[in-house]
Amino acid sequence: MSNILFKRLRLLSILCSIILLTSCAGQSYFRSGNVQKGLASWYGPDFQGKLTSNKEIYNMHALTAAHKTLPFGTYVRVTNLNNGKSTVVRINDRGPFVKGRIIDLSYAAAKKLSMDIAGVAPVKIEVLKKYSPKKSSQKFSVQVGSFSSKKNAKIFKKKLQKNHRNVYISKLKTPSGIYYRVRIKARSVKSAEKIAKKLMKQGFRANVLEEH
Repeated sequence: MSNILFKRLRLLSILCSIILLTSCAGQSYFRSGNVQKGLASWYGPDFQGKLTSNKEIYNMHALTAAHKTLPFGTYVRVTNLNNGKSTVVRINDRGPFVKGRIIDLSYAAAKKLSMDIAGVAPVKIEVLKKYSPKKSSQKFSVQVGSFSSKKNAKIFKKKLQKNHRNVYISKLKTPSGIYYRVRIKARSVKSAEKIAKKLMKQGFRANVLEEH
């Protein structure tokens, strides 16, 4: 995979993740089953030494990966469907945010699967439950709005509190400014999905998000 193409794909991933965190566009939260099939990609030098989503230091030479929804610390066996090669990786990051891709591998993992040159390959993911945390270890919330004005966020929060409990404001600093995200805490992903559906019926836009 050329450096130019790699940088463009990773930039797209970052932009998508920022949009997910700061926008209030409606979106479903897709839970992962025990086995998934789809495309895998990898990320390396440009992210070496930077923080992953679970606050670890990214090491491209370690067997780790980014997944959209699996709990951090989950171990999965990834099999390259083109050549049958497989490896076990630990989920410690979020992504990929490119349509059709289900996992973003470290350079070391991609090399073990012989897909480091191609960049992308069809894979099968199997969760190793014996070595992975329970899904109940995850915490979820429903984001209903995102504001650049703290005052507007407080007004919106009061409006939601008339019909919902556990409404709070989450502050996010970005290079472009500060965002005040109005969210509702949920006990589980099912509870969050239920809250989001109710809100959308009421005319709101809602995102189900995993809390980090």
